[in-house]
Amino acid sequence: MTTIGVFTFGGILLIGVLGFVGRRKPAADLAEWTLGGRRFGAVTMWFLQAGEVFTTFTFLGMAGLAFSGGVAAMYALPYVPIGYIILFFLAKRIWTMGRDRGYLTQGDFIEDRYSSKALGTLAAVLGVLFVLPYLQLQITGLGLIVRLITGNAASGTLSMVIGSALVVAFVLWAGLRGVATTSYFKDAIMLVVLVVLIVAIPTHVAGGVSSVFEKINQLHPEKLIVHAGVNDHTWFITSMVVSALGIGFMTLPHSWPALMSARDPKVLRRNYTWMPLYELCLLMPMIVGFAAILVIKKGTDSNGVLLTLSKDALPPWAAGLVVVAAVATAMVPAAGILIGISSLVARNIVRVDAGRKQFWVNHGTVVVACTLALMLGIYRPDLLANLLLLTYSGSVQLAPANALGFLNRVPVGKVPVLLGLIVGEIVVIWLTFVDKTLVGTVNVGLVGLGLNLVVLAVATLVERSVGRAPVASDKTGEFV
Repeated sequence: MTTIGVFTFGGILLIGVLGFVGRRKPAADLAEWTLGGRRFGAVTMWFLQAGEVFTTFTFLGMAGLAFSGGVAAMYALPYVPIGYIILFFLAKRIWTMGRDRGYLTQGDFIEDRYSSKALGTLAAVLGVLFVLPYLQLQITGLGLIVRLITGNAASGTLSMVIGSALVVAFVLWAGLRGVATTSYFKDAIMLVVLVVLIVAIPTHVAGGVSSVFEKINQLHPEKLIVHAGVNDHTWFITSMVVSALGIGFMTLPHSWPALMSARDPKVLRRNYTWMPLYELCLLMPMIVGFAAILVIKKGTDSNGVLLTLSKDALPPWAAGLVVVAAVATAMVPAAGILIGISSLVARNIVRVDAGRKQFWVNHGTVVVACTLALMLGIYRPDLLANLLLLTYSGSVQLAPANALGFLNRVPVGKVPVLLGLIVGEIVVIWLTFVDKTLVGTVNVGLVGLGLNLVVLAVATLVERSVGRAPVASDKTGEFV
């Protein structure tokens, strides 16, 4: 086995071992397993939350998007900080409600705030639907990394199987604590690797970062402007807005356990103060992508440009560390997503009341979801590709329900929220799969959200005109 191969499989095993080490004691209930007992301090919360955006397709995909689309890739820079600014003001409210009412999932929150099991179940089903393709992409990305670096498809498949098995094992064993422990390693090695790459690759290709952009300005000036086409100004702005709203209003289900696991709200607000600066690290893989424009042939698989340049610019052992970092950005987010999916199924879809049975449904879902994603990744890697288009544009339709639910007194009833959500999702699905050109390059999630809000407002006026009162103020007691 080559040096890079040794590092690759050694890294996969190391991540699995770190996940097992995260467990302190057997989880007494689902809340302990899902939220780590709500006792995580500032450092743990930093790695859980700040590293959420650094997945396989952020680490490799940002370089690829810069390679293929130039500065259009920079739409990803502002939306995360904007989302964190929103959460700076909302986090205390979300955390307090979660503690007082016993929420473990987004479905718990919506069901309780609108007094509707149907709405809570729908939110849970949509959450699973939208995030399952994201899980498959992490596992498929793991195989892609190994295949690109070794040139061997069999090694890619083997890495997917081993990686998935280890992720399932340490998630079942340690829950969110296992994700936290592996997050320390993931972010640390990723930052070290990015710093090395931002120095080594531009120097190898053009003599430095400034020289890279000077040469691009001379040879490929179109890469330095957002121009007409698929990734034009409209796409740039609307995609940024949709993504920022999705993060700021907590529409992705796997973001809920990480937030509610904090020891207190001060930890969250401190993190949201500084995390926007941390997200500037996204610039690093983008710069690698710009360097690739100068030396890699147009039409090459964009997702592989960072690894290709790493092999060319670094000795084998250093390239192996790059692969380990990339593997970590696949396995650790996959673990977090599994916790989000399994908790939704156990709490809001299957709805097993008995604590121990709920625990087993949760664990069974971890195994089934990861196995399904693995099988699709091996045999039908493109089957869920179109559904991935719905991940952000579809999940952002939950933003109105979440935003109104965060208020002290919910001003609307469950029926308007339900109708708005259904209309928004239908619009997104129609514009994504049926009439793809109807709204041009406007992000379809924003179109759906607009109609979602219109329907919600009209239905609320109708409901009030017939004398039906919306959900009342905050309740006390624990959510069951």
